[in-house]
Amino acid sequence: MKLTLHFDLDEFTISQIAVRLGIRNDPPPAIVENLRKLARILEDVRAILGGAILISSGYRSPELNEAVKGSKASAHIRGLAADFTAPTFGTPRECALAIMRSHVEFDQLIVEGGRWVHLGLSEGDQRKEVLTATFGPLGTSYSRGIA
Repeated sequence: MKLTLHFDLDEFTISQIAVRLGIRNDPPPAIVENLRKLARILEDVRAILGGAILISSGYRSPELNEAVKGSKASAHIRGLAADFTAPTFGTPRECALAIMRSHVEFDQLIVEGGRWVHLGLSEGDQRKEVLTATFGPLGTSYSRGIA
């Protein structure tokens, strides 16, 4: 199912972990509408970055979110977050800086371990919170801004 010009529903729901564990990751209609909203924002991001965005994680059913040890309050569960890279643009840090400096509305923008960008939306006002996540042996820590 086409959500926007450049994004299909499958890009937001395919999960190797879900397949491996036999977890269904089919969003209900209300979540699909959230994914449309997210895809529209990602169209703006794609235009800013000047090329394709590769989504590594979009919607996560509650069961899948638990399997990947995601936050119980994750925007992924509501279809309002995506983790992605933009290989033709640059590093995740460079991508996040470009998004942060743009007109794009977001609730959270996180550079995750220097490996990908997380862009999350809120169902209410967008906070424009910018964070850097660092993965370590004791878990993930977050710092304000882009390190």
